[in-house]
Amino acid sequence: MPVPSTEALQAALATVNDPEIRKPITELGMVEAVDVSDDGRVRVTVLLTVAGCPMKDTITRDTTAALARVDGVTGVDVQLGVMSDEQRGALRDQLRGGAAEREIPFARPDSLTTVYAVASGKGGVGKSSVTVNLAAALAEEGLRVGVVDADIYGFSVPRMLGVSLPPTQVDDMILPPVAEPGGVKVISIGMFVPGNQPVVWRGPMLHRAVQQFLADVYWGDLDVLLLDLPPGTGDIAISVAQLLPGSELIVVTTPQQAAAEVAERAGAIALQTHQRLVGVIENMSWLELPDGTRQEIFGSGGGQAVAESLSRSIGADVPLLGQVPLDVSLREGGDRGRPVVTSAPDSPAGTALRGIARQLARRGRGLAGRKLGITPTARV
Repeated sequence: MPVPSTEALQAALATVNDPEIRKPITELGMVEAVDVSDDGRVRVTVLLTVAGCPMKDTITRDTTAALARVDGVTGVDVQLGVMSDEQRGALRDQLRGGAAEREIPFARPDSLTTVYAVASGKGGVGKSSVTVNLAAALAEEGLRVGVVDADIYGFSVPRMLGVSLPPTQVDDMILPPVAEPGGVKVISIGMFVPGNQPVVWRGPMLHRAVQQFLADVYWGDLDVLLLDLPPGTGDIAISVAQLLPGSELIVVTTPQQAAAEVAERAGAIALQTHQRLVGVIENMSWLELPDGTRQEIFGSGGGQAVAESLSRSIGADVPLLGQVPLDVSLREGGDRGRPVVTSAPDSPAGTALRGIARQLARRGRGLAGRKLGITPTARV
């Protein structure tokens, strides 16, 4: 059997993506050397971004599998090295595409990423559950999705998405962990806090944390970015509006009137921050009983009331995007780190959430603030 060519080996390595950056390791300059012996055994040296890279086993496994598929390869030895400071700097500059450090890519006028800030008037309405399931469902629709757990005090998104690995830091750039399946990128203050230690911060530190999540994290090319906001209209909601002026609001409420009244305040902040209101999601709408009937444990009509009230307040249509029933599988999926839209897609909650995600997936970002690539010319 002929010895495999260098071109064939390089082509195979080009199919191996770094699991965090989601780009080929050949493109990222991670392949230092490839050698093949006369008997077809390949030895490759792959440079990790940092010595303690949490995904080194995945890189080794994927590299071995890709090279083993090349005709003539009889064995594969993968050696792992570490990038030098200069190589890491070059990688960082490459990923940033020449953009200035500390720049928030989603705030640029030419950004193609749709940013949804998911808000609620009070806690306990299932806002985080809705956020992670919308993220997973949008990824199922084929979109590239990221989630910022901006609920600094009540962070819970990593657990709900099944993410346990810490982020990797390349100099001052952070590579977010990726939730599988779907490839949703996630960042949360919970990834930087030991154990279950509480975060005791005041306004300026909260603002700085959100800014770092948006500017220092390498998100890549996202179609949708979701931010799980803390309840209410406090510091973080204001910071998000300032840092991401093009972000749009989704309000989550429950059917009961007490929750709906508070949710209206969370949505009405759009009048002051000049954000667009996408719509309202009513969670815990009813419990489906074995005989097919519905028991409205928390009452009814709250979501529609919030949508109608906000429509009157802002003078534009704010639709009720959907109603999500009480469902044990939704709670179980969150506890196990497997969103219900992927673990039980045909369940009542899974069906409702996937329907809402399809609506969001069909929405295109408006042209406001974007360059159209048109140059005016004088009339002849």
